[in-house]
Amino acid sequence: MHPGLIVDTGLVKHLDPAALQAAGALDSEGRPVRDLKRQMKTVQQGAATSVWCATSPQLDGLGGVYCENVDISPLVTPENEAVWAGGDGPGVLPRAVDPEAAARLWEVSERLTA
Repeated sequence: MHPGLIVDTGLVKHLDPAALQAAGALDSEGRPVRDLKRQMKTVQQGAATSVWCATSPQLDGLGGVYCENVDISPLVTPENEAVWAGGDGPGVLPRAVDPEAAARLWEVSERLTA
């Protein structure tokens, strides 16, 4: 689940404001930038996807999906990966929702934490 980039929750209090400005997350006055195309959201907009994931009947019986923008995120195709990597649009790389990779990660996690 990806809530977006939300810089006014208090979680960034240990980050340098100049670095946040350089990254485009704060404007020249130190105010959070809102740009839905780049996932830069208000607290309420970011929370909306969490609430949707917790309550949506669309997700009943589903596991291993990646959600953002109050929906199941589309898979990024190889021909669109460069555009996606540039921050231009939603999506998830197929390897992030690969059930075989998830099973391997679960097995390794169990061994390391047993």
